[in-house]
Amino acid sequence: MRYTLSELGQGLRRNVSMHIAVVLTLFVSLTLVGLGVLLSRQADKAAEQWGNQLQITAWLCKDRDTDNPACTAEVTDAQKTAISDVVRANPEVESYYFESRETAFSKVKELLGPEKFDGPSPPATAADMPQSVWITLRDPQEDQGIKSAIQGLDGVSYLRDSRSTLAPIYGSLDALKYGSWGVAGFLVLAALMLVANTIRLAAFARRREIGIMRLVGASTLYIALPFLLEALVTALIGVTLAAGALGAFMWFGIRERVATGLSFMPWIGLPDYTYSLVAIAILAPILTLVPTLLLTGKYLKV
Repeated sequence: MRYTLSELGQGLRRNVSMHIAVVLTLFVSLTLVGLGVLLSRQADKAAEQWGNQLQITAWLCKDRDTDNPACTAEVTDAQKTAISDVVRANPEVESYYFESRETAFSKVKELLGPEKFDGPSPPATAADMPQSVWITLRDPQEDQGIKSAIQGLDGVSYLRDSRSTLAPIYGSLDALKYGSWGVAGFLVLAALMLVANTIRLAAFARRREIGIMRLVGASTLYIALPFLLEALVTALIGVTLAAGALGAFMWFGIRERVATGLSFMPWIGLPDYTYSLVAIAILAPILTLVPTLLLTGKYLKV
């Protein structure tokens, strides 16, 4: 262990400029990958709250429905069965599901904050929420058939088709997500090439030591261990820097600016940040240790 740590320190000092280049490349690429993961999670949250680009929503009647005077009472089970039969038989529909008033109320509390509904006289309860049917279409351009089929059914209050409103939001999120992943892909390739060059230069600088160790019977793993530790150190530094950059994005970009100004949207939080950290923490060692393992066998044949 003393020899390994000594060689690790010497290797880091010997190729400090190359290691800095690897760390910076990893930092930028991992940050972009993490940003893509966060944007993907944001798109999922928006789809869960408002529906995706293929969904329309049919709100069902509730007691004292102010949105539709024709709704004189709560939708019945028989009416829900009839609505389900019509939706299931329509060829434009790929899938559908019913959402209860309790689920709708939990979405409202998550969006506006559960503390606003505490106390003896909350502004709304689950009983005030309507039930709904979320319908996923096979083709976003073919929706007139299902709309006309369920619009006048008993128990249906009104239809909501927010796809035209949400399309720019989803389009922007997808463009940012795939753009960040695309740039990250090029940087990952650059990182792999830098790791390969670092190993080659380190092996060349230590060729005499490696030759002596080969003569006395040292194993390949024993010789390669300092190189693997160097790769692990650069991966850890890259992950740490990327985690700091993603944390700054979450705090200053989402929490302090966007989430306060656009409170109608559900925004990513700490669980999503943790998810992105796990993703880059798994990716970083793969980008450094795997090429190191593959290339040490070639460059250490002295």
